Amino acid sequence: MTMLADMLSAMTSPAAGGQVSHGAGLMMLVPVLTLLGVALCTLCAIFRVKSKLPAWISVGCLAGSFVAVAATYAGFDGGVKIAHAFEWITFHWSDAPVSGGKASFVANFSFYIDNLTLLWMLFVTGLATLIALYASEYMSHDVGTGYCRFFVAFCLFVFSMACLVMGDNLLLLYLGWEGVGLCSYLLIGYFYKKPSAVAAAKKAFIMNRIGDLGLALGIMLTFVHFGSIEYTVIFEKAKPYLAAMSEGRYGDIPTMVKVIPLLLMVGAFGKSAQLPLYVWLPDAMEGPTPVSALIHAATMVTAGVYLIARTYPLFLLSEWALPIVAWVGTLTAFLAATIGMAQFDIKRIMAYSTVSQLGYMFAGLGVLASTGAAFHVFTHAFFKAMLFLSCGAVMHGFAGQLDLRKLSGVAFMKGWGIVGIAMFVGCLNLAGFPFTAGYFSKDMILAEAFTTPGMAGIGWVLLLTAGLTAYYTFRVFFRVFVGPKHFEPGDEVHAHDDHGHGDGHGHAGDHGGHGHADGHGNGHGHGSHEFHPHAPGWAINTVLAILTVATIAAAGAYFLKPADGGHGGWVGGMVHSSSAAYESPFVHHEAADGHAKGHAAALPSAYRTGEAGHGGTFLGWDPHKVMYYVSAVVGALGILVAFVLHYAGRTSAATSRADALLTKVGGVARLAQRKWLVDELYDALIRKPLWVLSNVFHLIDKLVVDGLVDLAGFIPRAVGGSIRPAQSGVLHGYALGMAGGLALFLVIVLLVTFA
Repeated sequence: MTMLADMLSAMTSPAAGGQVSHGAGLMMLVPVLTLLGVALCTLCAIFRVKSKLPAWISVGCLAGSFVAVAATYAGFDGGVKIAHAFEWITFHWSDAPVSGGKASFVANFSFYIDNLTLLWMLFVTGLATLIALYASEYMSHDVGTGYCRFFVAFCLFVFSMACLVMGDNLLLLYLGWEGVGLCSYLLIGYFYKKPSAVAAAKKAFIMNRIGDLGLALGIMLTFVHFGSIEYTVIFEKAKPYLAAMSEGRYGDIPTMVKVIPLLLMVGAFGKSAQLPLYVWLPDAMEGPTPVSALIHAATMVTAGVYLIARTYPLFLLSEWALPIVAWVGTLTAFLAATIGMAQFDIKRIMAYSTVSQLGYMFAGLGVLASTGAAFHVFTHAFFKAMLFLSCGAVMHGFAGQLDLRKLSGVAFMKGWGIVGIAMFVGCLNLAGFPFTAGYFSKDMILAEAFTTPGMAGIGWVLLLTAGLTAYYTFRVFFRVFVGPKHFEPGDEVHAHDDHGHGDGHGHAGDHGGHGHADGHGNGHGHGSHEFHPHAPGWAINTVLAILTVATIAAAGAYFLKPADGGHGGWVGGMVHSSSAAYESPFVHHEAADGHAKGHAAALPSAYRTGEAGHGGTFLGWDPHKVMYYVSAVVGALGILVAFVLHYAGRTSAATSRADALLTKVGGVARLAQRKWLVDELYDALIRKPLWVLSNVFHLIDKLVVDGLVDLAGFIPRAVGGSIRPAQSGVLHGYALGMAGGLALFLVIVLLVTFA
């Protein structure tokens, strides 16, 4: 509450509470309103409120945050604004000047507002508001303490995300980084009585700690070298190194500077679920679907992408950082796509899709397409949230059923039309269908991969991944939403389903275990005593309708030319005036007419292959011109294969033509279904050896260390216990002891004398 008061003071009285740059003060409302939501929802829990009040409080506070960000964007005149709330951590240990200032450490609670910040916060707060409204209905089965607990963590997450994105220094970013990790743990394990949910929450928390260690070390090393963790200072001091990079003088850049992005990269891989730290994200689907949509699809998992985009100047200074980012992202995208193709749980398919699309974003950053990566973050946030929420609506209405072999024709059932349309639009975007938002954002990354020297291999793998993505996306759509009508309820069948649930509130939640079987088998909805699915209510349908419109509108952003005349549409204009701005000399494929010559030195050395000034091609064609058609054909082929294997000729939900292929690729299919045994491999190589080692150390600690300590205590205790009887206080006992001692003394004298 002290933090809340300080920020309010800074807003109302800048002289007392801080200094606010013109045009950035409204952004302080974001942390203020989200903390207010946390406080009010906590009070609801204390006073045992058993209504939807926590949901409406959260929706109101988050909507206010979105309005504040939108108003700031509307009046923003570019550049960088600093909104200083209050001094957080500031201390000096010397008055002697060091690099132009005192030896000091400064990490204020201040916000770094530029177009990249505004881009991220627009979709973070906007989607958070919509998903909170969705959750007001979805979580209504748990109205009461659990409902309050959910929205406390929900609002706290948005506050943490605001600190991560808006912070003007790396320590405030780290505060938000750990905050979103904590909220993710709380929300994944929301159903804390379910062992699998608890295990998934712990897995996510521990895997993220591995990445967080790299981020922490990177922040420390940044301070050691640059003498500050504030972005403005770091970017200013990095300018000479950037000049050296642009001239090809990598030897003038200290090794420490080159190591910093490698450490930051480890943190990004953990938070954004990239190889080898991706295995926590699919298991995070144990949390409620609104959590999956907000945290594990649209916002938190893009924190790693944001970290690299924000510190992009540092990544350009290392010969190794961006190529590693590119290849790790590419391999993650491909591996996750192959696993997603073989899963039957539609929510987990979307989870692996998220991992794969995050890989696309990292690959975009690595092939110098920072605009394409940011554009894909923006478009993906909308259509993936919509896909998750559509799957959640199905789960909500069919008693937790998520198996695509047990559902069919859902889009044509009464009350499910909006869900079906939303799912269709989302699938088109994810598959990269022409003229959708996902099509344009993927195309930018693919074209740049083939254009950037030395990155053609990445381009081919990403192109193959795009085809796989289109296939498994429409595999879900053709199996679940169209085809013959059929359904089987999940494990959370409600006892009173045959009485109707027109408000859509009868569901027990995501594996929450609140329902109980009705004893009517799997049912098909044809009998009065059988299970009847309940269609979503107004809140869920409203959110899905808004997201459908927003996803379609996002494609239009591609055609809005930025003020600087660059590429990438509206998002490109936002990125070009931020720290993520970097335009490859081949972004317009100018190398074809020789205009890029002389600018190739501005490329990091890892990308300088072949003749200077010439970018790559796609089979001899200009990737920026031909990729529109290539990616469209690849996506269409993926959809066509899904149509043939999972829709054409299908007469039941359980079977399709694809089943015949399983016998031909049986071993490969089983491995893919078991996620290529990566979890088992980690278990065998890491978890079990650590478990054995910890038990060995436990025995050493117990037997050796504790044994020595116990022995040191036992010896004086034993000696004392042995002589204690001599001090009994009995007079004749003392006399007997004296006589015995004298006799022993005489025996010793005699032995010595006659020896």
